[in-house]
Formats: sequence, structure tokens, C-alpha cells
Amino acid sequence: MQVAITTRIFQDLSFSETCQAASELEYDKLELCFSENQSEWSASQISQEPELYASKYYELTRLTPVAFYVLYDIDREDLKGLCQFAKKLKVTQITLPSSPVGAPYNTEVDRLKDFVAIATQEGVRLSIKTETGMLTEDPHTAVEICQAVKHLGLTFDPSYYLCNPTGKELDYDLLLPHIFHLHLRDSSYDELQVLTGLGHIDYNRLIAQLETVNFNRTLSIDLLPEKTPKETRELELRKLRLLTESLL
Repeated sequence: MQVAITTRIFQDLSFSETCQAASELEYDKLELCFSENQSEWSASQISQEPELYASKYYELTRLTPVAFYVLYDIDREDLKGLCQFAKKLKVTQITLPSSPVGAPYNTEVDRLKDFVAIATQEGVRLSIKTETGMLTEDPHTAVEICQAVKHLGLTFDPSYYLCNPTGKELDYDLLLPHIFHLHLRDSSYDELQVLTGLGHIDYNRLIAQLETVNFNRTLSIDLLPEKTPKETRELELRKLRLLTESLL
């Protein structure tokens, strides 16, 4: 397993500054995050000129890109360009959101089959994120979607299964064979993100369970910008890196 950092925690910085900040915090692997209203290095910009942006990336940083994380419902043309960009950067993992709760199951399966076909052509693994308010908020539904869409996986975010409307932690054992990627932060039963060490995420148990299915991919530190004061950001990112690296 390897540890990376998602870029969304640095949404107040330019992409160049983001790479510098991650490097100064001693991360050497980067997960590029794409939001809907991104003005710089957006998925729509990159999809039009993937080769140009690949060159720009290597001019800006020596950090190894290991994954992409799309926060919104991307269209198929932008996904196609993003997959081409991923291929040029030798990135093999892209995370997308599932559709919201209430979306027709069959429509979601058809959408994801199309997206997986696009990604597979460029040698990219596609996964959907486990998240409250989305179809993947229920572990059984998440697994059913993966079983219905060949080669689709899950990006597991344990925070949403710990802190959720049911008031109790959801059992995620059935997800294990389908996990392609992880997003990590510390959380409590009442708060989606708390200071590292004050929450209830059992990292030891999580890593041990992943080892039972021979998981050897990436764990990304993914702090939520709206819950991370800038004055504590650097310390939290360092603590989470040291914690996760100590367990691997």
C-alpha cells in the first residue's frame, strides 16, 4: 500500500502552490481532485488538451500522480479526455461520485457501464465513492452496483459509514473485495471530520481487513476544506501521513 494526498484540501492555492505545499509536507504522491467550478486545471480544460497538460504537470512537479478524484457528475466527453490525460501520466485510478439516492438503479448501472467502457480503453480503473446521500451510502447497494457493472470498483471512505444518519457504524466487510481506493481522515460518530486522534476510525482494523483481500493500492489523505482551519491544516496533514505510514 502507498500513501497519497488529495489536492482538494489546497483549494485556496494555485496548482503550482499545491504541489509545493504537498512536497513540503513530505508527501511524494498526489491525487488530483476536480471540482465543478474549478478555474485552473479543470477536467474540461484538461480533456481538450490532455497531452499539453501532461507536459505542464511534469514541468511543475516531481510528485508522482497516482489517482484522479472527480467531485461532480462529469459528462462522458470530459471523462474520455481525463482518461487520456491519466494514461499520459501513467495514472490508473479515477474516482467518480455515484448518483444521488433516489436515482433509478437501472439508469445508474447503464451510465456506469458506459463510463467503465471509456476508462477501460485507456487502461484506467474506475470506482465510485461511498458517500452519504448517494446510492453508495448503503453498502449492499454499493456492492450490487459493482456486481452489475463489470470492472467497476469502490473508493471506500470510512468516515461516511461511521458518521451517518442511522446513528451507528455501518458494516463494510462486504465491500472489501470491491475496494479499489481509499479516502481517509479521522471522524467521530457525530462529526465527519475531527482532529486526528480524537475520532473513532479504527485504522489498524481497516488495514488488517484490507490485507485479507490483498489490497496493495493507494490510501489518500482527504481532509475536507470546510472542516479544516488553515492554521491546523499543516499539522493535521503531517499527523495523518505519519499515522498511516506507520501502519503499512
